[in-house]
Amino acid sequence: MRVGEVAERAGVNVETLRYYERRGLLPTPDRAPSGHRVYDEETVRFLRAIKEAQAVGFTLAEIADYLNAARRSGSASETLRVRAAAKIDEIDGRIGALRRMRDELARVVGCGCTSLDHCTCGAAYLARRGKEPAVRTTLLHVTNGESAGNTLRQTTLGGAVLSWQDVLHEGPVQALPRVELIRTRARFLAECGWGSEPALRSSLERRDRQLLDAFRDGAEVVLWFEHDLYDQLQLIDALALARSVGAEPELIVIGAFPGRPSFAGLGELTANELETLWPARTRATAASLAAAAEAWAALCEPEPAALTELAARDDPHLPFLAPALRRLLDELPSPRDGLSRTERIALETIGAGARTAPAAFVASQRREETPFLGDTWFFRTLSALGQGENRLVEGDGAPLPPPPPLSDGQSFMRLELHVTDAGERVLRGEANRVALLGIDRWVGGTHVTHG
Repeated sequence: MRVGEVAERAGVNVETLRYYERRGLLPTPDRAPSGHRVYDEETVRFLRAIKEAQAVGFTLAEIADYLNAARRSGSASETLRVRAAAKIDEIDGRIGALRRMRDELARVVGCGCTSLDHCTCGAAYLARRGKEPAVRTTLLHVTNGESAGNTLRQTTLGGAVLSWQDVLHEGPVQALPRVELIRTRARFLAECGWGSEPALRSSLERRDRQLLDAFRDGAEVVLWFEHDLYDQLQLIDALALARSVGAEPELIVIGAFPGRPSFAGLGELTANELETLWPARTRATAASLAAAAEAWAALCEPEPAALTELAARDDPHLPFLAPALRRLLDELPSPRDGLSRTERIALETIGAGARTAPAAFVASQRREETPFLGDTWFFRTLSALGQGENRLVEGDGAPLPPPPPLSDGQSFMRLELHVTDAGERVLRGEANRVALLGIDRWVGGTHVTHG
């Protein structure tokens, strides 16, 4: 075959084929007496194989490296498995970064800012070339996430909105200088697949800076939070930071809303409903700031004793904190079976017929007095229970993959889940989760390990 026919049949152009030859991917072809290059069916097949490898993410350099390694080792299949596993790790990293990009884009889409001078969204930050706002806001709303944040931007209240985004009931929250704590949190979130460590660290630092700048400039700062564990930990974090600089923000902290008997959070309210809460805001008192600082310090301690004491003591200044701390302490391993409350509920709901990760998540949330856990963090719990020979749960008869965003979320959510015999024994109290699986988990500043 002549070069044009080979290129057409393989789906490449002639220049691409010749480029592959120059790079050494294709052997130099024989020549006909006329001097033209002569190719065969093997060349067509090889070109198609290269295109397929590129389609799943391999670069030409990686393909060339693989071919050289395969020639040296003599085991093409084993070499490809090793290279493919490395490529999967790389793709998983990209998935985490893409998820973070999607979240930030969703924040920009939902942002109702009318001026780039003071808005906290990513579009405004980029438009200012990474600079702080030239015009300081006179009103800053601080809330738990983008759902409530974007609705606040649609109200007539004005001001800028800052989302206090960190899932403080997961990963280490230690008694460290603030800059070191942020580095630790960024490292943990990056390991969970939520983006690069430098980008996450920059985002958390900018969040803190925006709050402190608002306090310094004398802006009205209003903290909008609700009653669940996720929010209450963020609330004491923000209040402790406020107390450290002598600031007294205003508070809108609720656990119910009229006409919504199953109130789950601020994110489900409309802009008009959020505005009805505005007149009821109150100034944080010295007592409430001191209580928050005490709770934050207890959360960061390496032992849970102080946290346990606070959880047993209802504080009128922070009325939703004690129940939230009690729920956090339930994430410590039970002396009976080594399970956290989330793990036990997960196994029980799967055993009761919730056969997929999403179904188990929904069923688990129904059993919470105050739902606080996002689905991806629930999937992380499931994945930890589904590892190794002694796994307590499995999907399609095999160990569970890493949780999204460290793996393909759609595949993870399609797995058919079953509690294993080991899982059944643990639920009956006949075996211990920690003894079977080991443990390496943080609950605030308490590092729970085994072995």
